[in-house]
Amino acid sequence: MTGYVGSIEKQTLSNKYFRQVLYTGKYAQLVVMCLQPGEEIGNEVHAKVDQFFRIEQGEATFIFGGKEKHAVKDGDAVIVPAGTYHNVINASKTTQLKLYTIYSPPNHPAKTVHKTKAEAEKAEAEGHH
Repeated sequence: MTGYVGSIEKQTLSNKYFRQVLYTGKYAQLVVMCLQPGEEIGNEVHAKVDQFFRIEQGEATFIFGGKEKHAVKDGDAVIVPAGTYHNVINASKTTQLKLYTIYSPPNHPAKTVHKTKAEAEKAEAEGHH
């Protein structure tokens, strides 16, 4: 299939993996994510990648530059400009945070699946984002 066509809301809500790449193009990449209650992505920065987020379930705290905080929930969108340190924290102690994100340009190898945050951190430590 050319590109990506699908119910992104359903795919996001049914995803149970920390990170799953759905589509990788030349200039953009579509990824679904699921953070467990209280889990966070961890402070990170993408020097040459803009990132769009859309929350489909739960509540999150986005932190920019280590201090600027934004509370977001189901239906909200966030854009993190390239070069901005950011962290995404699942603000709930009981509900999974489900979101999708678009990296522009792509940030992970095509078809990447990280079932857990630990698996994602191991891959990044080995140089496989």
